[in-house]
Amino acid sequence: MDNAVYTSRVDTVEETVCRLLDGASLPEKLVSETLILIKPNLVEPLNPPVTTPVDLVDALIRYLKKNIPGCEIVIGEGTGAIEHDTHHCFDALGYSEMARKHGVELIDLNVAPLVRKENPNFRRWPEMYLPALLDEAFLFSVPMLKAHTLADVTLTMKNMMGCVPPSHYRSGNSWGKSAFHDQIEAAIFDLNQYRCPDFTLLDARIGMAEAHLWGRYCDPPVGRLAAAWDPVAIDSYGAFLLGKKWHTIGHISLAHSILGDADPLDIHEL
Repeated sequence: MDNAVYTSRVDTVEETVCRLLDGASLPEKLVSETLILIKPNLVEPLNPPVTTPVDLVDALIRYLKKNIPGCEIVIGEGTGAIEHDTHHCFDALGYSEMARKHGVELIDLNVAPLVRKENPNFRRWPEMYLPALLDEAFLFSVPMLKAHTLADVTLTMKNMMGCVPPSHYRSGNSWGKSAFHDQIEAAIFDLNQYRCPDFTLLDARIGMAEAHLWGRYCDPPVGRLAAAWDPVAIDSYGAFLLGKKWHTIGHISLAHSILGDADPLDIHEL
């Protein structure tokens, strides 16, 4: 796998997205793709930087429509909230209006048709249910740069938790993906062994230094976007931006040399 990380200071969002995705040779590598699933982080209907800003996904869609014109684009997410469905998040955070403008479908992954997967060698999830759509599409993850109280960071590999259905991964009356809090590092790793992102565009314009839903922002703001094919490399880089060491973060350490390479990083400043 290409473990290069492409990173840039942000001038305008659209210009920076173009620079990064051109640098990663995205159009050439996606020329044969027919369906792209964009997976933001909309864990709750809370404003950025808790959630992926709609302006970044808007710029991404503009880029894809221009450079891969024959490809269908959809946006999919599954909120962890139990008080409302994912379409509430889409509405509250501007995704519904943006999707209408571009003619893009919004999909609630929490209720999408599922396929059962199994691997008896996986420690935490020898059996897993995931949306069938994940096997049909190129998976484009658009996470935020955030610390996490249990998993240390929530970047692209943890962003995959939005794909799992509450019907199978909610424990008791807790939040929609609460089964993942049991052995969370192994749970994230196994999920990504079943399906990890094909490409990641990381929003590190601000950064949350303390937790994923609350707490202080990075000061000064990080001021960057970053992109990579390798999910382990981009998570290692994101951990670095948050002042953390990748080998102390369980799911990154578990995934290193299996799903990608956390070290050495091949960083391209664009």
